[in-house]
Amino acid sequence: METRELAYFAAVAEELHFGRAAARLGMAQPPLSRAIQQLERRLGVRLFDRSSRGVSLTPAGEVLAREAAKVLDAVAAATARTRRAGLAAPRLVVALKPGGDGGLLPDILTAYGSHPDAVDVELALCGVAQRAQLVRDGTADVAFLHVPYEDLTGFDSEPLRVEGTVAVMPVGHPLAGRASVCLADLDADPTPRWPGRHPEVTDPAMLMQLVALGKMIVVAPESVRGQIRRDLACVPVLDAEPTTVVLAWAEETRSRALAAFVRTATEVAGRLAHAPG
Repeated sequence: METRELAYFAAVAEELHFGRAAARLGMAQPPLSRAIQQLERRLGVRLFDRSSRGVSLTPAGEVLAREAAKVLDAVAAATARTRRAGLAAPRLVVALKPGGDGGLLPDILTAYGSHPDAVDVELALCGVAQRAQLVRDGTADVAFLHVPYEDLTGFDSEPLRVEGTVAVMPVGHPLAGRASVCLADLDADPTPRWPGRHPEVTDPAMLMQLVALGKMIVVAPESVRGQIRRDLACVPVLDAEPTTVVLAWAEETRSRALAAFVRTATEVAGRLAHAPG
């Protein structure tokens, strides 16, 4: 199969309509239909059921839809990484949400700057959901992620710091004055909790605004304290699973600059973990 054929198939699989898929691809519908039929003949299976009620994926088509997405993402990522590797001035792109480095990044950057394999570092500040995607699509080389909240499939990773968990709520909330809470306390509260409700809200500023309005309680790593507004409170959650800050990068990546960054980050995290106070 060619990537062009996979792109044609993926468009139809997402639209479930040949006309809309053709318009999206910028081509006429008859050539698209012929390309899909040729792909079905070569594979020896039907990928779509076509009827007067519309177009739907067959079981074989559902499998190919999943696999095609992986292949097309990998091709796009390979293209992006190759182009970036060919830049006259190479750089390392690090994705993170604001405050998502566990307080480690300033020391990491200072130490990394003196490494013989270091290159210029570009920070890609983004929302919670975008960090991993930037690495998957080749826009970023490495990201600060949080386990257990992140899917590390397809990544190599290195743990840096284990943090406790806090609940972020308005200062006027009934639980805000407590020294600590348990998950049962949050479960009993009628305020929706994130992660959980409204998973599509991933922008940190929007999350904090919803918290300030009393629309949400956010459960987050303890290091979020440094970015919290004055009208919000952080209360430790005693029985929540600890959060591990990790560096994550695409599997089988070969880059001296990236290896030096990961090695430096691990050394800095270890040193700070054993520092007095």
